[in-house]
Amino acid sequence: MDKIRIKVAAILLLVSAGLIASLALPAQTRFTDVSSQAGISHVFKVYEGMFGGGACVLDFNNDGWEDVYITGGTNDDVLYKNNGNGTFTNVVAQSGMAAITKNFVTQGVTSADVNKDGFVDLFITTITRRDRKEPIPRAINLLFLNNGNGSFRDATKEYGLDQLVSFSTAASFGDFNADGWPDLYVGNYFNEFEGKLSVVTDGTVVGANQIAKGYLLLNEKGKHFKDVYSAYGLDYRGFGFGGIFTDFDNDRDQDLFINHDFGYKRTPDILLENRYPKKSFIDVSKEEGMDLRINSMGTAVGDYNNDGLLDYYMTNIKFNYFMVNQGAGKPFVNRARELGVDFFAISWGANFADFDNDGDLDLFVSNGDLNPNCVPMADFYFENTGGHFRDQASVVGLADYAIGRGSVVFDYDHDGDLDLLVVNQEPVLPNYPVASVTRLYRNDSTSGNWIKIALKGLDAESHGIGARVEIEAGGKKMIREIDGGASSHMSQNSVIAHFGLGAIGKIDKVTVYWTGGNQQSLQNVKVNQQLTITETPRPKFAAWKIFAMGFGFVAALIQIVRFIRAKNRTSKSS
Repeated sequence: MDKIRIKVAAILLLVSAGLIASLALPAQTRFTDVSSQAGISHVFKVYEGMFGGGACVLDFNNDGWEDVYITGGTNDDVLYKNNGNGTFTNVVAQSGMAAITKNFVTQGVTSADVNKDGFVDLFITTITRRDRKEPIPRAINLLFLNNGNGSFRDATKEYGLDQLVSFSTAASFGDFNADGWPDLYVGNYFNEFEGKLSVVTDGTVVGANQIAKGYLLLNEKGKHFKDVYSAYGLDYRGFGFGGIFTDFDNDRDQDLFINHDFGYKRTPDILLENRYPKKSFIDVSKEEGMDLRINSMGTAVGDYNNDGLLDYYMTNIKFNYFMVNQGAGKPFVNRARELGVDFFAISWGANFADFDNDGDLDLFVSNGDLNPNCVPMADFYFENTGGHFRDQASVVGLADYAIGRGSVVFDYDHDGDLDLLVVNQEPVLPNYPVASVTRLYRNDSTSGNWIKIALKGLDAESHGIGARVEIEAGGKKMIREIDGGASSHMSQNSVIAHFGLGAIGKIDKVTVYWTGGNQQSLQNVKVNQQLTITETPRPKFAAWKIFAMGFGFVAALIQIVRFIRAKNRTSKSS
């Protein structure tokens, strides 16, 4: 009966998609599935059920073409090198990582320049081992440092991460103490679990006491990570699906929003305000309206209405939440229904991006049933029509019925519009009605000006992670945060800020707000280019200058004391 139910549901959904496409306004399909011709051949295979499937966009060899790392679960991970001609080559074996990752059930992935040598490094989360049977959560996460020659070395033990055994889902890089060294937040799901992951239910959760703390890992000058979760005043436990570093209150430090599964039964989502320069976070979830009691799978970040305030879209089981930022002193408001995105689904990845280069952010959502249930459901593509969204997935070629999880956006072919990669799971049960494999969609839009801005940090992280880019053009202000990971679902988008401009032909001003406080601007910037902005470092005094200044101060103080004593002696003698 289950197989018949799945097939009937699939047929009905496919038929309805065709009807929707035929009734929609005439439009050219703007996305093309180029997975095969691009050399993308990957599928995420679950361990027992449900969990996993992340991707990370990075330029690991600094050749100017963005590459992709994708986790495999019980399948092998892949590192797709961008060949610069529309194709990719899997070089994970040559990278040296495959010999390690093949022993683990990998989940999420993110990247940053951990040791600030100019090459991006990789952090991969795991839930258990593949090479031997271990009770959950007997596994470590993996840190690979980039050697700069196309290979990576396992630095997990060197950085103290071999002491942290966990069932980890998503990780995010940020710089919460603004010292220029990228820190980490890692979401953990279980402290212990003896059942099968395919049968995690509400009943399991109600009777469970095994919910886990996350890790807040402070980067100690590129040499070591230290867990400062408790030291920063945090003691929260939940079914963690990771968190994102983001400046929700525009005070130029990185706050932290944490996604929790089963939030209606156990721990809701948590919004933590960074108290920098104090070494602490405080929970502002309730007063900000962000203590969401949902199955929170992932978060997309973006200013959908260009009002200078970052908004957040949370994926969920049933209905997703579109949390609109109303500014200081006012809580966030869920406007999913008002904005036209309150569709029933089981959603995971989500990405705000200006896919059509018209000057506002659209929204892609990756959908997929819990494995092994696997009732087909199509992904969403919500086009921003100016204060409202309309699902055009069938029209633009993105209504895929595969079992979606993580998704990332990047301009892999350097043509000025954003392309899309979606990680899909292999169904546990047979006879699924469509091929459920990872897909690369090329964006074939042809209209609208654009600009891409890459950052080169000096005091800040090398690729600008955590920075904010703002442009002023045509009477509009638009902002982007540089993604540090765990956005979407267990994934990390491109760190190159992309802005669609529509018919605007010139950018009046570009401003970069770096982590750590640096700020710099450029005027009268040309459109339709990728611009690299190198951070202007803060003035630094050499050690000898500091010593000389201190010596001079002491010498001056001695002279003042001598003068006062001499004057006193003169007064007494007279």
